[in-house]
Parts: sequence; C-alpha cells; structure tokens
Amino acid sequence: MAPVARKQPLYDQLVDILTEKIEHEYRPGDLMPSERELSERYGLSRTTVRLALQELERLGLVMRQHGRGTFVADRSAQTTNLMQAYSFTDQMREMGRVPETTILDFSEMEADKNIAEHMGCRIGDRIFRLKRLRSADGMPMMVERTYLPVRKFLSLKRPMLEHKALYKIIEEDFHDKIRVAEEEFFASIARPADAHLLGIAENAPVLDLVRTTYDMSNEIVEYTLSVARADQFKYKVYHRRAD
Repeated sequence: MAPVARKQPLYDQLVDILTEKIEHEYRPGDLMPSERELSERYGLSRTTVRLALQELERLGLVMRQHGRGTFVADRSAQTTNLMQAYSFTDQMREMGRVPETTILDFSEMEADKNIAEHMGCRIGDRIFRLKRLRSADGMPMMVERTYLPVRKFLSLKRPMLEHKALYKIIEEDFHDKIRVAEEEFFASIARPADAHLLGIAENAPVLDLVRTTYDMSNEIVEYTLSVARADQFKYKVYHRRAD
C-alpha cells in the first residue's frame, strides 16, 4: 500500500481506498475481492482487512454474506425517501430491512413555552416525552424525541410502545385517526450525544427533522424532533411540466 502522509490506522486507509473504488469503479451487487485477495494486494494482515470490511458494512457501503463473500450495497435502495409519508417501521419492512426501536426514555413533563407553542397547548400541560433510537438491520438510523399530549393518551404505558408502532397505538388502541403529518427538515451536524447513539463521528452531517401530526379533529397528537444519518436518507422531488 502506498504510504499516507497523515497518521491514520492501516485499516482506515484501506477503508478510504475501497470507498473510492465503490463510488467510482464498482456497481451495486458487485462481488468484492476476498479478504485473502485484499490482504495480498495491499500487503496487509487479514485482521486489518477484516476490520476495514466491517467498517464498510457499518457505513452501509457493503453487505457481507456468510459463505458467499462481500458485495457492494445498493445504497439507493437502502436510503429512506423523505418525500413519502411513512411509518419508519412499515417503510423499513417494505424495503426488506429489519426495523428495531430502542426506547431510551419515556416520562411525563410539563410543557414549557417552546413545547406549548409547537403543540398548541398551554404552558404546564402534561406531556409524554418519548426518546427512541430507530435502527434497521442493526444499523442506527435516527434518534427521535417525541412529545404527546397526556390528556389524549392517558393510559399509554411504556410496554405498549415496546411492542407496537406508535401510529398503530394511536389509531388502534386510542381510536384517534391520523389525518396529516407536516414535516420539515434541514441539514445540520451531529451533536456529541446523538453522534454516539448513531455510531457516527461528532460533527458528521445529519438531517434534523421536525414533524407535527394532526388527527381528524385537527388537534396535534404528535410533535417529533428527529436527527437522522445523512447517509441513510434521501429526498426526492418530482416536477411536472405544465401543459
């Protein structure tokens, strides 16, 4: 392997080299060289090569299949289209990925001025606060901080959230039909706590999302602030030319 001026672990150098090849030479679905071939080609130990491939898998650039080898991932299929109104759980399943939700916090709080303004309630009203880590195929994808009005979901308990998607709970358990969800997003950088949960570097690019969900009575039933990995989400817009 050609020497690199900066001080960088050997496996990290190999990650950079293979990332470059994945982006400019390989196609989705291509079989990558084996660990032995990479070891011989770059003069590295098998352990170093294995660490590099594990990092590429963590980044979603490759898929490793036992007994078959390592394949270039189709990232266009993996990324989540933010244009679609979606349930994270349902959309991941539709994509053939295995969704997982880890509840980091579920508690009650009093609405402060900021929350009250965004939820259309009064300062001091009781609010459920829910913090979740959303993952797919074991990869952390998004950290969500959700606020729900206690008065509309008085019997909501943490075990319900651990076994059922939030929107299904709202509609099936509380018989409150969702009418529309407004969502806006903007580019940002990962703050330390979120970066740790998402498995990315501090100041790595992320998308901050703000979602407000209304029921059929036009009452706000959910206000969610999310931080999503920028490499796992996309936004697609269709423009139709007027006749």
